[in-house]
Amino acid sequence: MPCEEALQFVFPLPCSVDLTVLPIMTEIQQEKKARREQLNITKVQLDQWNKALGDLKPAKIVEWAILTFPHLFQTTAFGLSGLCILDMISKMDLPKSLNSNTGKLPIELVFIDTLYHFPQTLDLVDRVKEKYPSFALHVYKPDGCSSEKEFRERYGDELWKKDQLKYDFLTKVEPLERAYNELNIMAVFTGRRRSQGAARSSLPVVDIDETLGVIKINPLVNWSFDDVRSYIKSNGVPRNELLDLGYKSVGDWHSTVPVKDGEDERSGRWKGQVKTECGIHQTSKYKQFLENAAKKGNEKRV
Repeated sequence: MPCEEALQFVFPLPCSVDLTVLPIMTEIQQEKKARREQLNITKVQLDQWNKALGDLKPAKIVEWAILTFPHLFQTTAFGLSGLCILDMISKMDLPKSLNSNTGKLPIELVFIDTLYHFPQTLDLVDRVKEKYPSFALHVYKPDGCSSEKEFRERYGDELWKKDQLKYDFLTKVEPLERAYNELNIMAVFTGRRRSQGAARSSLPVVDIDETLGVIKINPLVNWSFDDVRSYIKSNGVPRNELLDLGYKSVGDWHSTVPVKDGEDERSGRWKGQVKTECGIHQTSKYKQFLENAAKKGNEKRV
């Protein structure tokens, strides 16, 4: 099959890649991807926004974003920061013209279910849905898999140990891009904060994921973990029960451990590894993953 006629992966991929090892986009998904509009933001605009928003309180940033960006969603794993944003939105007196005709709030939620979340996280999702019924929730899972068992049968046991990039691509990056395309997402709220350290220490209020063509708004960028925890407690926001067991940042069960006193709040994620991000906020490195997949495909043919 000529390369230009082949089914395309989420990122551009040489035709030499073994099509049996990765999910491919259906014709419907390709059509939605081609149809998804992207906002063209100049560096001058971006710099001005970050200068003007830098000292504003989170709720003001959230309100500004809602009034500014079309097709704005919130991607969330229901961590403390994301729950703060969700609660702020629920209490805002927004223009009725922004509400959907279903009675839901204008900001919809996207949850990437990797199939490896803690039971406590999934229980939290149910409690959040009960407390905030005005939010529409979209759940995306790895392509072609509806359970951990199906994922293991398709890709083998403990894929995160054998090929971490592939695991993150399959469980997070590909489902996220599928959500962006199917829901026509142009901008998203995230719960990232500078106090979380590592790559997030210099995070701006607004940045752009150039790989996926999506604007990211980070309203809590200046908040500390104590600020977040105080908001959750003061406003009666549901939270993950694992926080009472020493966890501060919760991801997949196989790569998350409790945090000791004095440790960075995300130090419990991928303990002992250089890695600090799961892939959802570092999508550009998955071009490397796909290039490696293409290289392996070529080697098989030699």
